[in-house]
Amino acid sequence: MRRLLPLAPLLLLTASACGVLQSSESEAADSARDTARKVGERLHSQRPRTAEEVGYAASGIDGVEVLRVNGTSTHDGDGVHVVVRTSGSAYNQRFDPDPVTVRRCFEVRVSPKSKWREDPRDVGCPDGPRPTFAAPPEPPRLPSEELRAELPRVPEGGRAEEAEVRRALAALDLDPAIRTEVRADGGRIGVLLSVRGNGYDPQDCLLARVAPGATEVWVPSRIQRMPGEGGCTIGNALERMPPPH
Repeated sequence: MRRLLPLAPLLLLTASACGVLQSSESEAADSARDTARKVGERLHSQRPRTAEEVGYAASGIDGVEVLRVNGTSTHDGDGVHVVVRTSGSAYNQRFDPDPVTVRRCFEVRVSPKSKWREDPRDVGCPDGPRPTFAAPPEPPRLPSEELRAELPRVPEGGRAEEAEVRRALAALDLDPAIRTEVRADGGRIGVLLSVRGNGYDPQDCLLARVAPGATEVWVPSRIQRMPGEGGCTIGNALERMPPPH
């Protein structure tokens, strides 16, 4: 006669197995959430950005679908909110015949007020086509070689002329977004070409100095081009700062 197993151990075994399956799905969901959290980490910055710029940056992250972007810019109101869809997988070889994979949607806030590693919020996945984002325009190139070729060479014992330097700059037909500054000091002429910075990242600039016996063109080091460091100034063109240690 076949013996029947007691009912209680069977129920316990079934509950245990179901618990593991639920745990696998929970682990997969946690993995999806962790991917969304990393999106927030990648986008976290004090630098002002438009919603378009944030959406474009998020859409370039592997394993992430950008489904919606709300807000105007990171520094307006509550910032920019990005709805992303991510996936996560978990596998328990003992109880799962196949890996458990889930897809979840989360809302990531991008704002200077957001916390580092801020938890994304669970949201429903919106319907409709995925938005597309244009790449931000590239800043104009600063023409170092062209500037070096156009600037006058002054012989030893001579004197640099500001008007001649300005004519050389005019011949370059610079992009209107490039700001120019020229200053004469003690027989030397300093030149600054720069594009507008955002106050957080290194500024793009090009310096030159025309002096008797030497015409120099250079880009300050990254450290010197950081906001407040004074690298992108006409003063640095006239009196070159020493390299950082």
